[in-house]
Amino acid sequence: MLQGDNLPDVSLADGHSPRLVRFMDIELELAPDVLVPREETELLGRNAVQRLRDQTGPRTVIDMCCGSGNLALGIAAAVPLARVWGADLTDSTVALARRNAERLSLQERVLIRQGDLFTALDGDGLEDRVDMIVCNPPYISTSRLAGDSAHLLENEPREAFDGGPYGISIHQRLIRDAGAFLKPGGWLLFEFGEGQDRQAAALIVRTKAYEPVSFAHDAQGKPRVAIVRKLDEGRVI
Repeated sequence: MLQGDNLPDVSLADGHSPRLVRFMDIELELAPDVLVPREETELLGRNAVQRLRDQTGPRTVIDMCCGSGNLALGIAAAVPLARVWGADLTDSTVALARRNAERLSLQERVLIRQGDLFTALDGDGLEDRVDMIVCNPPYISTSRLAGDSAHLLENEPREAFDGGPYGISIHQRLIRDAGAFLKPGGWLLFEFGEGQDRQAAALIVRTKAYEPVSFAHDAQGKPRVAIVRKLDEGRVI
């Protein structure tokens, strides 16, 4: 397990030390235009690790909307046989995730790609080969970001929060497209906002590609992470 005391010192171009946070027993550099990892995302990460440890042999994982690389790197540090592909859209986010992978000496097992969701992985040959996909997508509605959640944009980027008109635009694409990459029986785990569990469950059922969903709950007992498996070939629910 990697600890912050074993990490090399890194300084920014202006001579100041970077902002560091601890997540899933690793230490990460953050930047002003990247989402700060939260408790719910650690809930997602630890549920992912638990299921990956139940498997044997090498594991192939995708961290979609990887941000600083926190999930990809936390999983790789906890599961030594995991090889993880992280993907995000913006130049600065991708650069930060790659920098964190190098700081943790995990760049050989954590590969960061840039692009719009799964198009970032074109050419990597991951279709039907992935054991698990994890994702912490934007999930706050555009209207709420203009209203009671506007304070979130004071220190973090809109791209990290804006989930479209109903807060589930990225979830819709994630659930629909993940099936092409997962092996039969592969896991999909993703975070969602408070009160979005019914919407998440409905999206999963609509695809007819997954087993019934279960949820991981936060410290207040609220469902915040969806956990679901792709159907085995030939099986119908």
